[in-house]
Amino acid sequence: MIEETLAKAREASRTVTTLSDHTTGKVLLQVADAIDANSRYILNANKEDLFKMDPENPKYDRLMLTAERIAGITSDMRNVARLPSPLGHVLSSVVRPNGMQIDKVSVPFGVVGVIYEARPNVTADVFGLCFKSGNVAVLKGGHEADASNRAIADVIRDVLTLNGLPREACTLLPVGREASSEMLAANKYIDVIIPRGSASLINYVRQSATVPVIETGAGVCHTYFDSDGRTAIGKEIVYNAKTRRVSVCNALDCLLIARDRLSDLPEICKRLSDKKVVIYADEEAYAALQGQYPAQLLEHAKEEHFGHEWLDYKMSIRTVADVDEAISHITRYGSMHSECIVTEDLSVSDKFCRQIDAACVYVNVSTAFTDGAQFGLGAEIGISTQKLHARGPMGLAELTTYKYLISGNGQVRW
Repeated sequence: MIEETLAKAREASRTVTTLSDHTTGKVLLQVADAIDANSRYILNANKEDLFKMDPENPKYDRLMLTAERIAGITSDMRNVARLPSPLGHVLSSVVRPNGMQIDKVSVPFGVVGVIYEARPNVTADVFGLCFKSGNVAVLKGGHEADASNRAIADVIRDVLTLNGLPREACTLLPVGREASSEMLAANKYIDVIIPRGSASLINYVRQSATVPVIETGAGVCHTYFDSDGRTAIGKEIVYNAKTRRVSVCNALDCLLIARDRLSDLPEICKRLSDKKVVIYADEEAYAALQGQYPAQLLEHAKEEHFGHEWLDYKMSIRTVADVDEAISHITRYGSMHSECIVTEDLSVSDKFCRQIDAACVYVNVSTAFTDGAQFGLGAEIGISTQKLHARGPMGLAELTTYKYLISGNGQVRW
């Protein structure tokens, strides 16, 4: 049954690939309107999912939909609808000495599979980006968000039907390991798979898939407060990156601080106590915070507290000598996602930017901005932490590949 579903998705891609930019934009605007109109239906489905999850689970916030979050989903959908098509762009063109013209042109992948966990917004985001870029979306959500995902997919498919388009352009597979296994081995039907979720999910997909994978890795994000950092800037960046939304992959996990700025650490961390952030500090940082930060929220750091993606109101702190030691720490413990330096020294920030191996490197800016919409991509299909094909927030352009179109006037080769 799964194979039949995937075969229909592949067949639908022949139609989706031919749609004009005007048509895809029009349909996506209709989808956004339909999600708004059916928000109560979607929220009720989401309540079913939330009822089954412990509110203390770090995934709970990712799972939860609100009227405001649905408004954000539809806003992103409208933004994507209005973006220019990434298809048909001539990436390079050359005329060979024999008169043969070779054009390198952007085209869709065809069928894009996305496997994800408790993130119902992904259902809408992925469909919107795939449809706008001429791709069919095959979605495999987790059991935690099944009711929410089905509700959103139903709304999308109803709009496709009203426009005489194949419902399979938005294919939602059933929950369960069987569907995952078949999806990961569906080389005949799926062109690329993108996992979104925990490190365990990403590792499972990478190790199990025979379909090519674009890896969207876990976010172990650092901020380094340098000797020449401004406290007024640093404390706002740390507070925002840690507390804006703890369940997302661009949230701050570890603060690195130059040893000669430890006296500023209580001020930098002060507001974190408002959100009851638990700090795991090394000995020097602990001494600097003791008596200045609530004792019940201050713990001694252990080795396992570094290189850990918290997804919670928790954070580690390590004291370093300088930018070189900060770079060494990030190289060892980071996940090549998003890293930040707070400094006014241009030579230090330049070294940090050149030597940090991450998809997004920030200077005096919160890592919370690692997001497709914030980068002007309309929405995102994920944050790629690998180096092949795509890196960082993936939007429309990253959902295309290319082919060569060769034209001439009877040229032959002997």
